[in-house]
Amino acid sequence: MKVVLVEDEITASDQLAFLLNAIDPNIEILKVLDSVKTAIEYFSNTHEASLVFMDIHLADGISFEIFEQVQIETPIIFTTAYDQYAIKAFKVNSIDYLLKPIDEDELSEAIQKFKNRSNEDGSLNNQIHGMLQLLQAKTKHYKTTYLVHHRDELIPVKTENIAYFYIDTGIVKAITLENKAYIIDKKLEDIEDELDPEVFNRVNRQFIIHKIAISTIKQYFNGKLIVNITPIAKERIVVSKAKATAFKKWVDL
Repeated sequence: MKVVLVEDEITASDQLAFLLNAIDPNIEILKVLDSVKTAIEYFSNTHEASLVFMDIHLADGISFEIFEQVQIETPIIFTTAYDQYAIKAFKVNSIDYLLKPIDEDELSEAIQKFKNRSNEDGSLNNQIHGMLQLLQAKTKHYKTTYLVHHRDELIPVKTENIAYFYIDTGIVKAITLENKAYIIDKKLEDIEDELDPEVFNRVNRQFIIHKIAISTIKQYFNGKLIVNITPIAKERIVVSKAKATAFKKWVDL
């Protein structure tokens, strides 16, 4: 099996190559492409790849931009640090997607899924087209307002005015940019699925933060990050080493 990796993080591509070789020593890595530009150049020409592993966020853009410039017939397994609504939406249209850090068992299952489908006819072009349509339409589905209880009233709170959501002793609260607190009668996981992932980020188990609320990001020990936000949170917001790279990319979009 001949494989191409589309990945801009050297450590991530090295780790993926290592896992692939451990699963099947006969897998040959033909090329590692680190940007949208190099991927377009590569897939515009004849190539021998039978499978592509593709990160979604690359150094110079989103990998879906590649399909706007070139037709790729080769099956693709997406790799990403983001577990958001868009990812769930296009899962049915791709071979598979893998969340970083990549688990060897899940990688092995994805490869087996590819092998099981390798004899099927048809191209990936329609799958990619459907994927792009889902991504282009996704903003229509994100929640814009939460109706919250405040004393004896119901108040509509716009998501654009919410600085962050967090769990406080088992209760989910929304803190506005004006530092007003409201109880949200939902799980943080459900709220995460309702929000635009380009605007809000589930940085850890306790916090979902609005990009506009970020004031500074500091390096912490063992590759972790500390995020300072406004209004100031009662507890320190720590981003794990596993999520640090993806988080910085998200902030820099």
